[in-house]
Amino acid sequence: MKSCPRCESSLDDEARYCVECGAPQTEAAAEELDEYVQRQAQQVAADTGGAGDSTGGGGSDDGFSPAEALSDREQLWRRGCYVLGYGTIVAAITQIPRVGAFPLFLGGVAILPPIRRLTAEPLGSPLKREAMAGLYAIFTLIGVALLLLL
Repeated sequence: MKSCPRCESSLDDEARYCVECGAPQTEAAAEELDEYVQRQAQQVAADTGGAGDSTGGGGSDDGFSPAEALSDREQLWRRGCYVLGYGTIVAAITQIPRVGAFPLFLGGVAILPPIRRLTAEPLGSPLKREAMAGLYAIFTLIGVALLLLL
């Protein structure tokens, strides 16, 4: 039996990849992995480029634009959403035993920009910024009300 050079776990002599860390164990396996990664990178690049072209210039409101293509206003919106979202989540975590912490946590998660991407597939299109802000406001108000009342 041989051992993996990366994680030092025991392997069969004919193993192509480590069962623990996934590291390639032969030159052929390393080349196969490199080719796979290159194909995946090309597919992601093609998918990203195709999505931007099909929406008529890759508008920044779709949540899928690269950061370089975003306007200053959109970058400011995203940064603000991250600050509000993570700040609200931290506040909710500090209040975990109390009932109002759960809606406060949901409000913080609702405003985070990656949620737009996650909701795009099941809903058919990403949530608009106004919808995100509305969900944030509703959950936060419910959470604060519960924290104050209970």
